[in-house]
Amino acid sequence: METQLLILPGLGNSGEKHWQTFWHKKFENSIRIVQDNWDEPIREDWITRLNEHILNLNKPTILVAHSLAVSLVLHWAAKNSNQSIIGAFLVAPADVDSPQHTPESIRNFAPMPVYKLPFPSVVVASENDPYASFERKKHFAEAWGSDFINVGKQGHINSDSDLKYWEEGQRILREFISKIS
Repeated sequence: METQLLILPGLGNSGEKHWQTFWHKKFENSIRIVQDNWDEPIREDWITRLNEHILNLNKPTILVAHSLAVSLVLHWAAKNSNQSIIGAFLVAPADVDSPQHTPESIRNFAPMPVYKLPFPSVVVASENDPYASFERKKHFAEAWGSDFINVGKQGHINSDSDLKYWEEGQRILREFISKIS
């Protein structure tokens, strides 16, 4: 059975130049979550919306989260579970605990949960991401029991990084899926 991708954009949604948008167009096996409040995110609303989607899953699914949505995955998994979730692909986690890295509007996602995730995961991190220090991302990956992949200097791995289909990310995802299946 084909693995499904559940795409979880972060703050402000992922625009048309974001790799998540390109992936959603490319992969027919992907579902993209739409939040009601992209710019003033409320943690409980985002968790509820994620859970609604997850309850409808009937295929093995990888959570593909970017930025703020990485903490969303951690908050969701702390209180919920679903056997359809077979892994998480966690890209450029935003440090919700750090006022010097992230805006006040996401502080209700703090503190960043630090516990071992109940499913396999990989953290993909850039060395010059303005939304979290490299050391913090390494620390998160360790706490979550995630593999850690350094993709060099690619900023926040977002629209500004201009990655289009982000072939490197697709390769990392394929390797992750073959490792866990």
